[in-house]
Amino acid sequence: MSSKAHWELLVLGSALAMGVLADVLLRALPWGLNLCIWMTAFAAVVVMHVGARTESNAGAAGGIPAPAKPEALSVTGRWLPAAAALFALSFVWRDAPQLNLLSLLAIFTVLSWVMLEVQAGGIRRAGFVEYALGAAVAGLNAAFGVLPVLFGDVEWRKLARGRASRQALAVARGALFALPCLLIFGGLFMAADAVFDHIVRQTFHIDLQKLLTHFFMVGFFAWLAGGYLRGILWGKEASFLKGRPLPAVSLGTTEGAVLLGALDLLFLAFILVQVRTFFGGSTLVQATTGLTYAEYARRGFFQLVGVAALLLPLLLLVHWLMAQRGAPGERVFRILAGLQILLLFVVMASALQRMRLYQAEYGLTEQRLYATAFMGWLAVVFLWFAVSVLSGRRRRFAFGTALAGFALIVVLHFLNPDALVARVNLERAKAGRSFDARYVTRLSADAVPELVAALPDLNPQDRCSVSGALLRRWGGEKPPDWRTWNWSNGTATRIVRERESSLKAARCVEQPEPLH
Repeated sequence: MSSKAHWELLVLGSALAMGVLADVLLRALPWGLNLCIWMTAFAAVVVMHVGARTESNAGAAGGIPAPAKPEALSVTGRWLPAAAALFALSFVWRDAPQLNLLSLLAIFTVLSWVMLEVQAGGIRRAGFVEYALGAAVAGLNAAFGVLPVLFGDVEWRKLARGRASRQALAVARGALFALPCLLIFGGLFMAADAVFDHIVRQTFHIDLQKLLTHFFMVGFFAWLAGGYLRGILWGKEASFLKGRPLPAVSLGTTEGAVLLGALDLLFLAFILVQVRTFFGGSTLVQATTGLTYAEYARRGFFQLVGVAALLLPLLLLVHWLMAQRGAPGERVFRILAGLQILLLFVVMASALQRMRLYQAEYGLTEQRLYATAFMGWLAVVFLWFAVSVLSGRRRRFAFGTALAGFALIVVLHFLNPDALVARVNLERAKAGRSFDARYVTRLSADAVPELVAALPDLNPQDRCSVSGALLRRWGGEKPPDWRTWNWSNGTATRIVRERESSLKAARCVEQPEPLH
């Protein structure tokens, strides 16, 4: 068997193994321990293939073409698969869907970095365009990369030297192609005729619908894994596209100065209004707008977050366009953009003040907490922008921005947002302020310890509402599937079961409907 056939069969075997493991683990929702196990196994497969392929390239002159940069994961990017596994570990820790979504985004980002590092190298000094390129290449390989392995790359003829071997391989390929057709047409015939359906079920003792779902799960994840592995081992799309020059477009120094100067004046005018408003207090706001101070704050916070988010890509674009003009354009940009960032920090301080007023009046929600965290991340990013881009080291900006995003996800996991939201709102309830019991009981398992601990301090109506919701969500007698287990979920179930008697005593008693 040739080296090429050996490696391609190894990829297909690994992909099939990942598909079977996904069918065993990932069928159970919501994802918890199962995703952590699967992602750790996939990270190990990536390391195994790239590491073994590197050794093979170092020791053999022939065989299959080497990756564009075979030493990538042994030096610069060796931590990337481990980082993907660590982010998957968060599914075993927290239960909040928003945190899990952020962790999934981090996993996809890291996997695209693996693809970019292996194919083109240099993720530390890559820009956002290269990162987008890596994500696109990773996605395309996962979606279509297995096709050339099945129908173009594998040297099937070299696997069989004798007639019997060739015949066996032909039968196996035919069975592989026939299986989905049999399942589809057989399912239609079974649905069309009850007698045929009965005979098939009695003969094979199979649940066709369940079999189809198993077949889909194995095939779907095997397809994605095989395509991705093919991309990191032999793909060259990123290195080919990375070398293509971008269009030579530039912005004149005068035009850029007018654009940034106009924005600086706009930001300054807004800040002057904010200073007058905050010093004038609620009386001035109500007289000017007809809104209460809290309504005024509520109306503006998310718009100011949008301003901060939109300004970053605009400054990056203007810098790229003005940099084509050389040193004069760079100097003008540094002055005006530096002033823009200073003004933006004042705007962000105004936004945070609005959020403080907003929260004091209406309480804390997940949306408000995550928006505030996003603004904090933007503040760090703009500081990094000043350190890197404004000092002439733009190539370092994208990598630092991504690391700041990863750090934010980690900090949020330690902060435990749902527990924080519950704790803040429970403190409001203890102080006699408005309290939405229905909202806090819809939070994830992360909030359950806070809710149970605060029950004695709630008024009878809120206490019975919270107790009933906790029993409905976490007091079931049926043990959860081990594959969906995470620490927060397990803790919530244990606490509710330990307090079951007191929770049942406090829950609301449903009143019978009156007779008509």
